[in-house]
Amino acid sequence: MTSSDEPSRKPSRRLFWLAAFIVALFAIYSAGWFYLAGRLKTEADQAVANLGTKGIAAGCANLTVSGYPLSFAVSCDSLAYQDDAKSIAASTGSFNAVAGITQPLSPVADVRGPLRTSVPGMPPLWVDWDRLSATVKLSWPLPRRVLLQAEGLSGQTDPADDSDPAELFYAANAAGQLEPKEQDVVYTGSVGDLEINANAIGGRELPALDGGGEATVKNGVALIAAPPKSLRGQSIDIAKLDLSAGTARVTVSGPISVDADGLVDANLTIKLKDPKAVAAILGGAIPEHKSEIEQGFAGLAMLGNEPSMPLRIVKGKASLGFIPLGKIKPVD
Repeated sequence: MTSSDEPSRKPSRRLFWLAAFIVALFAIYSAGWFYLAGRLKTEADQAVANLGTKGIAAGCANLTVSGYPLSFAVSCDSLAYQDDAKSIAASTGSFNAVAGITQPLSPVADVRGPLRTSVPGMPPLWVDWDRLSATVKLSWPLPRRVLLQAEGLSGQTDPADDSDPAELFYAANAAGQLEPKEQDVVYTGSVGDLEINANAIGGRELPALDGGGEATVKNGVALIAAPPKSLRGQSIDIAKLDLSAGTARVTVSGPISVDADGLVDANLTIKLKDPKAVAAILGGAIPEHKSEIEQGFAGLAMLGNEPSMPLRIVKGKASLGFIPLGKIKPVD
């Protein structure tokens, strides 16, 4: 063997070991992918079985895991949940969630409508949409972020008999995001071109509304883990919440809490833009108090086009500035 043969064999050996490493890595990845797919189906079946022992029927019809090797996709023909003991039921159309190989902890899901719900104290509802997607940033023990976005969102009643459904609302777009922050949960949301059917609010007329805001639910992480049966003992800090229609805008900010006896405490700031336009909207929505509204907002208009005022609630007793508004009944 000549000395010139030795260098040519070294690259060949390196290529061989590189190819072997790639094959081994792909085999490990494939084994992991199919293990997770099988584990997901097993866990889903076990979760449904556990709910069944509690008298709750739940299901993800025709659960399928696909996407190998470049993604991990989970799909169902429909989702359903029914708890006869609590008279709660909900169902939707197809569900599809996909996590790409480059972002395995950021799945994106699409859900087809309609969402049909039935809960005590409310008429059955039919909520539909043109498009609804959810984006999740997975982490442990809770997701870092959950974002829902909808287009063409509408709602109506869903009568069990042959009576006609009642239209409730329509929104061109809506979005909501939940993000844990230490022990609290921050909610950020928005809605555009929200139209509320007059028949849903006693024949009162409202223009199309745009809204948005941010609020922090105190101790929200624990509340997600164990949903409370009462609002008592809960609190929320509103960073900003506003509604607008045309030139009219109302913005609210500040903390609200409910004590153990159900009494509300709040220290809010209310800001108005174009008080006369706000008064016109409120006068149309509450015609029985139109004259009082116009008189009150005429005084506010003297403070400028964007006045602000404090709204205080102490143990259920509310006042707007120095004006007493009455008492709020204890909440459940």
